Amino acid sequence: MDEWKLDLLAEFLRAERARNRGNEGQARVCARRAAGIAIRRYLIGQGKRVPTVSAYDLLILLKEDPDLPAELGPIIDHLTLHVTEEFKLPVDADLIAEARVLCIALVPDWETDED
Repeated sequence: MDEWKLDLLAEFLRAERARNRGNEGQARVCARRAAGIAIRRYLIGQGKRVPTVSAYDLLILLKEDPDLPAELGPIIDHLTLHVTEEFKLPVDADLIAEARVLCIALVPDWETDED
């Protein structure tokens, strides 16, 4: 399996483990990092330069992609939301599940050993 796929799977595993420990903040960070891995792979597949290693910045860049399916916009919005003073999201969203949807849309074969 390609290294980027292993990294993506590892981020989702870390996200789930963090959530199970009650650390939703760390789960959000891992979900964003997973999305960043998929976005990098998507951009490479499109023959585009990856301008940053920051998952947050890549999410913002992806939001501006004219080829992005409209249904992914709200997911990107959720993944880039800032938390409240209580370190909570201002919306009710499962960022791990939403990051999975984004990853599948961008790189459909990421959970397989196929290229």
